[in-house]
Amino acid sequence: MAAESEYESVLCVKPDVSVYRIPPRASNRGYRASDWKLDQPDWTGRLRITSKGKIAYIKLEDKVSGELFAQAPVEQYPGIAVETVTDSSRYFVIRIQDGTGRSAFIGIGFTDRGDAFDFNVSLQDHFKWVKQESEISKESQEMDTRPKLDLGFKEGQTIKLSIGSITTKKGGASKPRTAGPGGLSLLPPPPGGKITIPPPSSSVAISNHVTPPPIPKSNHGGSDAVGRKGEDI
Repeated sequence: MAAESEYESVLCVKPDVSVYRIPPRASNRGYRASDWKLDQPDWTGRLRITSKGKIAYIKLEDKVSGELFAQAPVEQYPGIAVETVTDSSRYFVIRIQDGTGRSAFIGIGFTDRGDAFDFNVSLQDHFKWVKQESEISKESQEMDTRPKLDLGFKEGQTIKLSIGSITTKKGGASKPRTAGPGGLSLLPPPPGGKITIPPPSSSVAISNHVTPPPIPKSNHGGSDAVGRKGEDI
């Protein structure tokens, strides 16, 4: 079900490609395009590279009708499904397969060197993405199997908080007012201004000044004052 739900995306389209029947490989030295009849291709048409999940598909189609001529599934690159030749960068050997599981090796070639470069890069980019997806999936599975940290409080466990001194808003603790002369309290000076001490009020001056009592005057001389004093005694 998962494979059926995957959608097919197009990686590359090249309108001109030539197909060749190639002789069996004679040794392990690799394929050589010079052994093919390059001026007499067995088929010409359009090439498309598509992907479905992790597998890429090289499809050879008719230019006009789009009918499928052959298909080569690629599960890894480089690999046996796609091989380069030893004497050219414009030719490749691919392994085509039919619906019954039969396979055969054929040669393909591009007239333009840029088309061969795009063909090669499209396969490289797809399998680079496959590799990255596999690594991400592996890391995710490893994270799931790791033990999770228990940061909760155990039964009976407490936590102690240390809180510093609390200050008032906007500038900390309030300052006491200073007392002026005479016990008068002074308001704090305005910002940028000078302190002006008001003069003492009249009531303060009077309360601080002591006036001696008046001496009574007598109409008689000093002797009368003394004698009267004696009478009182």
